Parts: sequence; structure tokens; C-alpha cells
Amino acid sequence: MSTSSPETDTRSTPCPDYPPALGEPRLLTEEELRASLECTLRDWDRKSDLWLFGYGSLIWNPGLPSVEAARSKVHGYHRGLYLWSRVNRGTPEQPGLVLALDRGGSCSGIAFRLAAEGAMPHLEALWRREMPMGSYRPTWLPCVLADGRRVDALAFVMRRDVPTYTGKLRDEVVKTVFGCASGRYGTTLDYVSRTVHALRESGMPDRALEALLERCREERREAGHDADRQTGQGSAQ
Repeated sequence: MSTSSPETDTRSTPCPDYPPALGEPRLLTEEELRASLECTLRDWDRKSDLWLFGYGSLIWNPGLPSVEAARSKVHGYHRGLYLWSRVNRGTPEQPGLVLALDRGGSCSGIAFRLAAEGAMPHLEALWRREMPMGSYRPTWLPCVLADGRRVDALAFVMRRDVPTYTGKLRDEVVKTVFGCASGRYGTTLDYVSRTVHALRESGMPDRALEALLERCREERREAGHDADRQTGQGSAQ
């Protein structure tokens, strides 16, 4: 008689493309993080306020104070699950997925204005959170705010030259990640669910991300129902 739960059966379904072969992870040193931050800020006069474009967890968990937050949009980049996460939302053995900006299209998000005074400690903390392995390229992007203002906002853009860049993933891979990946800040599924909810609550739903989440949840539910039936048949024998 089988004693496995439907959730266990769903998670144990093999996926030929997961986990990916990413090699050994390497965290950036404090010196490397500092150099990256200083390079990004090289043209900042240290007197003007800074804008930061949030498109993922920064929307619902910015982790730093702001004097203004506004709905906004950038063009030339779109949001997607393009980055394997071996620390924050997964492990080296079972990498999770996190959102990144990749080339093409447009992306709605929240632009946060940081006061110049006292900004550096918060930016240093942000770098440790977003840049532990240097998978993003910090970039100043033209950003249009909801009221029509145009600002240059700091955003974390996906680097395509790193092993952790996923490219376009099949739903089967994403579903597998949703079922097993968890890291320092929690599961990939929770991360995506919270982002979808925050975007909708902010009045700028991401239809593509919502559809992906629903498809993968539906496949997991169907797999769970199949496991229920199989377990019931096994119990009767």
C-alpha cells in the first residue's frame, strides 16, 4: 500500500530539463559588490534623489525607505522568470527561479524615489540582496511615471552571458520548480504568487505571468488528482 501523499507524488515526477547543470556557485565578495555599486553610481552627484524601478519582489518588499512611489513603465525590456536562483529562492541542488528584465517589449512596475541623504547604506543592502552572484546588470533605464514624468531609474537587467540565465523555459520546468524549489527567502511559488498579487493590487496586472502561474498550478492539481486515484487503487489491493 502506498503511503506517499499526492504532493510528494507530484514533486517526484521527473523532469528531463531539471535541475540544470549550472556549475559551482560563487558569491561576490564585499569588495566586488562595492566596486559594482560604485561603478553604477559613478555619475551620481550624491545630492540628487535616486529612482529605483521595481518589477518583482521590490514591489511588495522594497526593503528600503522611499519618499515617493509611483506606477511606471519602461520600454525595451519585459519581465520574465529568466534567472536561476541558488540562494534566495532555491539551492544549488534544486535551483529556484526569480524574475528579471530581458530584452524586448515593455514592463510596468513601481518606481521608488530614494532621498539622496542617507541613501548609501540602503543601496549597499540592496546590492547584497540583488547582486550576490552578479547575475544582473545594474542599468539606468528611461522610465515613464503614471503622471507623465520621465526619469532615469535604476533597474536590474538580466545578463545573458551567465550560466544562470534560463532563456525561455517550458511550463513543465516551471511547474517542477514550483513544486520543490525553496531558498533563503522562501519558495519560488510564493515569490511568483506574491508578485502577481502585488501587480494586480497596484492596477497593472501582468497577464502573461498570471497565465503561467495558473497553467502550472492547474497541472499540479491534475497531477495531484492522478496521484489520489493511484493511491486509492493501491490501497484497495
